[in-house]
Amino acid sequence: MNQAVTKPTLSIRDLKPREGYTRLIEAKDEKTGLHALISVHSLSRGPAAGGCRMFNYARIEDAIYDVERLSRGMTYKNAAAELPLGGGKSVIIGYPKTQKTPELMRAFGAFIDHLAGDYYTAEDVGVSPQDMANVAETTRFVAGLDGGEFASGDPSPVTARGVFLCLKQTLKHGLGTDDLTGKTIAIQGLGHVGMSLAGMLHQAGASLIVSDINEVAVRTAEAEFGAKVVSPDEILYQDADVFAPCAMGGVLTAEAIEVLKARFVVGAANNQLADDSCGQRLQDKGILYAPDYIVNGGGIVNVAMEILKISDPTYRESRISGLATTLEQVFDRAEETGESPHLVADRLIERRLA
Repeated sequence: MNQAVTKPTLSIRDLKPREGYTRLIEAKDEKTGLHALISVHSLSRGPAAGGCRMFNYARIEDAIYDVERLSRGMTYKNAAAELPLGGGKSVIIGYPKTQKTPELMRAFGAFIDHLAGDYYTAEDVGVSPQDMANVAETTRFVAGLDGGEFASGDPSPVTARGVFLCLKQTLKHGLGTDDLTGKTIAIQGLGHVGMSLAGMLHQAGASLIVSDINEVAVRTAEAEFGAKVVSPDEILYQDADVFAPCAMGGVLTAEAIEVLKARFVVGAANNQLADDSCGQRLQDKGILYAPDYIVNGGGIVNVAMEILKISDPTYRESRISGLATTLEQVFDRAEETGESPHLVADRLIERRLA
């Protein structure tokens, strides 16, 4: 470990976590400019696991809100995937394109190491497998690496496969068939997961409508998949069978649901519902919502194999296929009770946690 570079200058303090959470810790490092937070929601099933997001939050309160909400989502995501892991998340405050350096990531690794195995990190928005390699120089509690005996690499394609299977399961439940031929999917966000998902959907015969602030990404999807490109402001208004949010969370607000035309919502983004009432709004409008922490669990399955040192690929496939099975259980129960799927999913996972 490269402890001499980072640990002596780290300033670490515990903050008061939200009720029901285990820990909230803040770290700063003057030398590298690191300002990071780790939220550990639950250790009930095992060590907490969840990726690191780098984003330039306007206020520390915004970063705390995001990291805690995401860490709770990881508890539910890991339980939904039947993994022996708890829920945690980390955020680094700053612009990844201009402020992220190998030295900063090593300092972040020293921060991870401070928790002595209670939390394992991996990549998320703004963070790459190469960044995780830098983190691994100062802690062993890291996954999503490109090299090593159990290295899992970029989890994005595996996440996309889980979304793809859950999307087909949603169509099967709602329409009686999972055939994607001629179906229109509106994808919001063409990062690593969104682009991988777009390729799978195109290969399965779906028509795509895409949006992203990255002009290169949308033009790639247009050229390779024949996708129709619309602006981020227009994506919600499209006539599509499925809306697939694959960017940042909180997109399903009351206002967004009011204009949404799709019959189904299945996507990779975390925390898609702006609040619980929005799940009911979707239900009232007749839109079938696939709870995000079930749908996007493929990535953590991939990462878990590295954490748990599992090399058998059948483990990965069984857990990812199991996401669609869990989703169908949620849909069936929601249909029986008349409740919204997000509430049914929460209760199902809370029983597993208990």
